[in-house]
Amino acid sequence: MLDQLKDKVNADAALVRRGRFLSTQFLIEAGPAQWLVDIVEGKIASIAKGPFVMPSWSFALRAPREEWQKFWSAAPPPGCNDLMALIKRRMLKVDGDVHLFMANLRYFKESLEKMRAERVAA
Repeated sequence: MLDQLKDKVNADAALVRRGRFLSTQFLIEAGPAQWLVDIVEGKIASIAKGPFVMPSWSFALRAPREEWQKFWSAAPPPGCNDLMALIKRRMLKVDGDVHLFMANLRYFKESLEKMRAERVAA
């Protein structure tokens, strides 16, 4: 599910520059599936697929698989188009160091939006 995230984020020079002071490890959970994303100075160093016994992370983003699929669709419906909209609808839960997540919110929003399917011209 997150196979291409590393390449897409690391290829975006502006996004990497925005996160140049960010080094952390966070967890993405989509239903029962888990991924640990390791960021070093704005670049994604690695993405490891779980399950994990006792993973170490600074914060976790947890949502049902269906919500992530809507978020990553080419044209997400209202309420599924933004991480904060998912939080407002109580579909996305942020655990751990919320301050780190909020301080770098734009970086995380733009990074995770990279996984959206390409829009097809009509």
